[in-house]
Amino acid sequence: MNSMQEKLYEAAKSVLNPRKLNDYAEAGGVGAAILSESGKIYTGVCIDIACSVGFCAEHSAAAAMVTAGESKILMVVAVDWDGSIMPPCGRCREFLTSLDAENRNAQVLLPDGEVRTLGELLPFDWKKY
Repeated sequence: MNSMQEKLYEAAKSVLNPRKLNDYAEAGGVGAAILSESGKIYTGVCIDIACSVGFCAEHSAAAAMVTAGESKILMVVAVDWDGSIMPPCGRCREFLTSLDAENRNAQVLLPDGEVRTLGELLPFDWKKY
């Protein structure tokens, strides 16, 4: 990993805090970090509830970014409770590319040091057709 990738990974790992909120909700088992066009890093965690209405860590980080007035992503990473890097799910890929057309070019850190763009992970994006 280069220094920015390492910084992003550490930011995502730093927000991990798996915990049970109550009998129906858990949070913090996945952390995510987004590097925006301005160079700021936004972080977030997942929230899972029993009826499946929760959201992913990438959504949480993206919401923080949008709240701050930004929408363009340069790089994103998600980490599981044990610190291992994991790819964004299909819902997250769709969500992140919908925030800004240029986000298809955002780099995604993947397991084993691989890096791909969101566009490569979402090759048949419905918005292109």
